Amino acid sequence: MKRIVMGLFATVAGLGVGGAGAWGVLHFAPQLVTGHAKKPGKGPTEFVPPVEVLAPLVFADGRLSGYETFEIQLEVPQGTTEEVGAKLPLLMNAVNLRTYRTPMASGPDGMLPGLDAFRKVVMDAALEVYGKDAVRSVAVTKASPG
Repeated sequence: MKRIVMGLFATVAGLGVGGAGAWGVLHFAPQLVTGHAKKPGKGPTEFVPPVEVLAPLVFADGRLSGYETFEIQLEVPQGTTEEVGAKLPLLMNAVNLRTYRTPMASGPDGMLPGLDAFRKVVMDAALEVYGKDAVRSVAVTKASPG
């Protein structure tokens, strides 16, 4: 009888310790379980008014395919729209310095833009101009041949 009670006690204690450990990992280190870290600076956001960007479409071998006009909006923390808007010329310059080196042309005639590549170019430029966590995301709202 004493062996059965000790076995049950050990099982219950093991489940308790294991459950507490699992809860601790999920609570304090969720990126270990899900593979995604919590985004820093969560809170209300807003979008900067749309901005048009004329960008060259370049093939992977460096040849110019044509030009594309993109309309973008930047998602920023609430209350920073004016600060981000004041530096938009610097952002456009940083985007222009990157687009001719980034192959974005796709399709048989090279006139289809790669939106993911363009979004990455804008995010990299925003990191350089505004710093970390100033721009949360980039929305490409329109793309048309330039």
